[in-house]
Amino acid sequence: MWDTQFEELLRSFLPYLSESEPLTEDAPMRDLGLDSMAAVELLSSVENLYGSRLDDDALTLATFETPGTLWTALAAIRT
Repeated sequence: MWDTQFEELLRSFLPYLSESEPLTEDAPMRDLGLDSMAAVELLSSVENLYGSRLDDDALTLATFETPGTLWTALAAIRT
């Protein structure tokens, strides 16, 4: 599972997710308000927060589909 910084950051980009609602690994981020512009901002924020850059191959809609897919892509470059 991801760390609290990741969840706090994600929540700031998901306007349709209430504070009391849990953020699950398989939550569809588009349904929670992540649009294409926000995804670009999220990418930049994640890379800055963790001091890592996602490979070009990871820059797909599938990577930003759920918190779990994004965390998996990030974890792959951090190990």
